[in-house]
Amino acid sequence: MLRRTLLAAACMLAATTAALAQASTRIIVAFAPGGPVDSIARIIADPLAKELGRSVIVDNKPGANGAIGAQEVMKSAADGGTLWITSVGAAAINPALYDKLAYDMTKDFAPVSVVVNNVELLVINPNNKAGNAAEFVANARTAKDTPMASSGIGSIPHLAIEQLADATGVKFLHVPYKGAAPAIADVMGGQVAGFFGDVPGLIGHVKSGKLKPVGIASSSRHPALPDVKTFEEQGLKGIDTNNWYAIFVSSRTAPDVVAGLNKALRSVLTNPEIKARLLGLGAEPAPSTPAELAALLKQDTDKWSALIKAKGIKGE
Repeated sequence: MLRRTLLAAACMLAATTAALAQASTRIIVAFAPGGPVDSIARIIADPLAKELGRSVIVDNKPGANGAIGAQEVMKSAADGGTLWITSVGAAAINPALYDKLAYDMTKDFAPVSVVVNNVELLVINPNNKAGNAAEFVANARTAKDTPMASSGIGSIPHLAIEQLADATGVKFLHVPYKGAAPAIADVMGGQVAGFFGDVPGLIGHVKSGKLKPVGIASSSRHPALPDVKTFEEQGLKGIDTNNWYAIFVSSRTAPDVVAGLNKALRSVLTNPEIKARLLGLGAEPAPSTPAELAALLKQDTDKWSALIKAKGIKGE
């Protein structure tokens, strides 16, 4: 009986090892090449390949607010060979923005690990006299409909503006753009007063002096911008946004395979060299267990759903 049990365990281990030792793995990126999520995926691809013992390729499937990337994973073999790296938007915000989605996060996907945290940074034009977020808000309070840019309706930058408005009682004029790049350009050009964005997408402009950072929407300061105070430090509470990036696989994937992928990712994200590269971009490595990612997904789905419903926000 013992021999039979040991043989069965050995066969299960062999099957799991075989599943994890395929010819290659794809990381599906739900965004176009060159953006922050794509950059993070490409940084972890090679070291992840070494951990898994097979090649890892980055495959961009942008469009439909992440739905195209999600469907690519759903239709792929559930063998751990297709990973989906996505930001919080497609995972925790879309379900509240759209009445009909082509995917269900709780039914169609299994969480593997958080990859990085990306808290939102409020930036303004360098010529703006405000030296911090508190002064920016005070000036906006006396002005009428201070224009604030976002990367689109229902995006994290948009929701951060709504949090700022709720926390301060100040009315801002929301100006949605088709992506972060044109929004950032108009902050630099003075057409809009400010923009909330992921640190990786802004840190280059901040370091070059093209944008002025005035507040971090987090409970603690960012390691890449230690001199920038949090909103809470400035007396502005309730502004806490994290556009985390995480990896999911098909929900049909065997638990042992998910565990193997999680172990490999955790090893990559705790590697000092990889951590330094990610922090250099402004992203904070945040390896987690699958259960921790599941809890984060539920927490943020509830959080953003409540705000979206309260504000009557509808996806485009």
